[in-house]
Amino acid sequence: MSTLITGGKVVSAQGVVEADVLYDGETITAVLAPGTAQAIGIAPVRTIDATGKYVLPGGIDVHTHMDMPFGGTSSVDDFETGTRAAAWGGTTTIVDFAVQKKGGSLQEAIDTWHGKAEGSACIDYGLHAILADVNDTSLKEMDVLVDQGITSFKLFMAYPGVFLSTDSEIMRAMHRASDNGATIMMHAENGTAIDEIVTRAIAEGHTEPKYHGLTRPVALEQEAVNRAIAMATVTKAPLYIVHLSSTPALETVTAARDAGKNVFAETCPQYLFLDESEMARPGFEGAKYVCTPALRPKEHQAQLWRGLRTNDLSVVATDHCPFCFATDKQLGKDDFRAIPNGLPGVEHRMDLLHRGVTMGEISLARWVEIASTTPARMFGMYPKKGVIAPGADADIVIYDPEAQQHVSAKTHHMNVDYSVYEGWNLTGKAETVISRGTVVLENDQFSGEPGRGQFVKRSLSQYLL
Repeated sequence: MSTLITGGKVVSAQGVVEADVLYDGETITAVLAPGTAQAIGIAPVRTIDATGKYVLPGGIDVHTHMDMPFGGTSSVDDFETGTRAAAWGGTTTIVDFAVQKKGGSLQEAIDTWHGKAEGSACIDYGLHAILADVNDTSLKEMDVLVDQGITSFKLFMAYPGVFLSTDSEIMRAMHRASDNGATIMMHAENGTAIDEIVTRAIAEGHTEPKYHGLTRPVALEQEAVNRAIAMATVTKAPLYIVHLSSTPALETVTAARDAGKNVFAETCPQYLFLDESEMARPGFEGAKYVCTPALRPKEHQAQLWRGLRTNDLSVVATDHCPFCFATDKQLGKDDFRAIPNGLPGVEHRMDLLHRGVTMGEISLARWVEIASTTPARMFGMYPKKGVIAPGADADIVIYDPEAQQHVSAKTHHMNVDYSVYEGWNLTGKAETVISRGTVVLENDQFSGEPGRGQFVKRSLSQYLL
């Protein structure tokens, strides 16, 4: 069925242009000058009036954790609830992390995550693989998974005894990525040094949520980022720093990029809008804001926004990993070490970044670039995803820049009992969301179906030098 979207302003990474968009079935077929469709004999089955609205490529969130075991519990959004919430916020593709078990295989992890997503995902999804056990078998499996469209592998310099990889293990994985073209994603914090600081804090009787932040200093993020870049330089592996949170870490990435190195970084909305004072809320309320890396002092935010403008930060993803406050977070009531690390956010990423537009921090074009186009290029989905152009998937968002919304756990669609943005008033809202040619959200009604989302077999990053 052909559909024509008329009257809107198409926003791309290159700018804003008034245009009509035609799609047929699952694919965009034409981007036309306003009003020319009828003149050239196009008679769509349906017309959608987007007058006064932006027409965007669907958002792509490349850092989510659906139904992920962690800290004695699991994130409370599964692929059905999480992708539905994503669609409500204008995201039409996610890339989730399949977690290898210690002693298990990478292929088992991918198969497990396919099992979680198939029949449940409401929008399209891709997968990264978390390398929790670097050995001869898993290194060989990296090559196999690249052929399956799993072209990015995450390692941790944090969480000793759970996820942490030694420098030698990281080097081995980077050498393999250098050979097969995959991207290494890095959680960059010096986990063993942090554990020593944590041990001292607990010995001194400091158990409150705010000490999660106080025991994870920015210097140990910066040190790990620098070490990861050094190893990537030696091995010539592409490196992508996940959830970068602080000015020193950003300065290290900037220097590497200025030197022409194949280094990229993302940040998250929580680091752009929230700060460490949230973890010091009265009682146990601060546990709602415990994530890793920890929220930083407010002065870091201006530099992160600057990094987004200069492209030293390339992507904004959510690290969506929600745990209910009334149950899961209470595991750390008497010891901040036991608070499950993670925040809910997949539903509000696009709207919060639009807030950055209204604040004058980024342009409309940059909004689309960091939320859709660059993620698609970075992780091998472009030009099927991340752009409104003939031949691309009809993943389209009609966005009302004047709509008002009030953020609350009472009304959001994530399967979690609190919001870190509770009570915020945001300007801008996804009015209509189209996933591969099917309208899944319209007039505040969700019509997407679990299982409709398809696996996206990804190619290599388009930013490899």
